[in-house]
Amino acid sequence: MTKLKLSAIPDDKPVKVTVELPAAVFRDLQAYAAILAKAAGDAMPPEPVKLIVPMITRFMEADRGFARANRAHSDKA
Repeated sequence: MTKLKLSAIPDDKPVKVTVELPAAVFRDLQAYAAILAKAAGDAMPPEPVKLIVPMITRFMEADRGFARANRAHSDKA
């Protein structure tokens, strides 16, 4: 089984944000969604846009420099 960094995509009410992605990045999001669906046994992959928030969240959670700077910033507030 393929081990992916993301798990299930939460069904959350989104805030609309418009972003322009390079075509290659969008194709990679589509591929990731298809692999994620296959790994979960789902017939339909999630919309690629649904992957962006969990990916950014996971990236920020794993970024130790960001966590350190964010704690320092929060301590000053």
